[in-house]
Amino acid sequence: MPRRIALAYSGGLDTTTMVPWLHEHVGGEIVAVVADVGQDPAELAGVEDKALASGAVACHVLDLRRSFVEDFVFPTLLTGAEYEGRYLLGTAIARPLIARAQVEVARAVGADALAHGCTGKGNDQVRFESAYAALAPDLEVIAPWRHWDLRSRADCLDYVRSKGIAYEGAADKLYSRDANLWHVSHEGGVLEDPACPPPDDIWLMTSDPAAAPDTPQDVTIEIVRGRPVAVDGVRMGPDALVAELNRIAGAHGVGRIDLVENRLVGMKSRGCYETPGGTVLMEALAGLESIVHDRDTLALRRELGERFAMLLYDGKWFTPVREAVSAAAESIAEAMHGTVTVRLFKGSATAVARSSDRSLYAESFATFDADDVYDQSDAGGFIRLHSLPSRIRALRDAAAGNAPADGPDGGAAEAAPVAAATPA
Repeated sequence: MPRRIALAYSGGLDTTTMVPWLHEHVGGEIVAVVADVGQDPAELAGVEDKALASGAVACHVLDLRRSFVEDFVFPTLLTGAEYEGRYLLGTAIARPLIARAQVEVARAVGADALAHGCTGKGNDQVRFESAYAALAPDLEVIAPWRHWDLRSRADCLDYVRSKGIAYEGAADKLYSRDANLWHVSHEGGVLEDPACPPPDDIWLMTSDPAAAPDTPQDVTIEIVRGRPVAVDGVRMGPDALVAELNRIAGAHGVGRIDLVENRLVGMKSRGCYETPGGTVLMEALAGLESIVHDRDTLALRRELGERFAMLLYDGKWFTPVREAVSAAAESIAEAMHGTVTVRLFKGSATAVARSSDRSLYAESFATFDADDVYDQSDAGGFIRLHSLPSRIRALRDAAAGNAPADGPDGGAAEAAPVAAATPA
């Protein structure tokens, strides 16, 4: 039996229920660990008193906002990671940080077990427990939702009240939400029917795009080594910068998505996500990399982003492969210096201007006007060499008496006369 359990605690109904349940069914002392990652301050108000009132022997409230953005959000951002091409991974990014902080508290208080409030159907249980395995393989892991016989919020509320614990929240919460400085996610309720449009009442961080200002707003982001450092010429810390962009972009309805995604555990789920500041930053980075990266480097960065998104979504932050992908992304980001202006208008964020002293764009080469740096007659030889494999294939087919095909599927096409094909 564990002597002391460090519980990832939010103050919500689930984790409030877990304190007395763990004490009754597992035993030992319960130490609550609360992570402030930029959620609504109302969620943190009185959280320590709640934990102690429910039976915890101690409650540690940790301000992780700066570390969240600086050490987890920005490294993810510079990879361009988007899960299934749309989701900016707000929930997934926070989990390794929270798990790491929980382990640190567990070590400090001499706990011999870790507990979390994740259900047995979601991705977060994998993320937390994968982090525990990497950081504290010697500690026991307890996941009450996989063991208790409570099956609903009403059951949890009845259990809490049976222990003499006051809880003011409702038993029939409309949506399941996760909020931090980067995003808010919404699941459950009517959203479980993918044929049902998201109700207007779910959105918390963003205005209705239709009711957003009729005048566009331009916001300029300064970027150094792939990390944003200033908004409209004002330098600020990572957490303050994201909060400011959330405020500005949220007013224009920027950052909403409605996504049916594939969970790691095998089922599909529907989530509505709000990431206003993150959407602006992704657009700004895309605008900057369009002028500072060559085609091959840009293609590699996109491959890394796709791989990073899968690793993060699947809870593999504390792994050698994630570290290797991060190292490659950091190397590519060395050229990411410059400023980008993003225009916000009724739900859209569009890069409209970008500049950098690392830019590879040269107007003298790209212009349609007369220039003395590009001899257009060179293009003929380039095209001849570039298309040489196609020419050789056509000559081979002509020599064998076969009509050229129009592609790898072998579909017939009307070809130019074979006589027109001459050796290079």
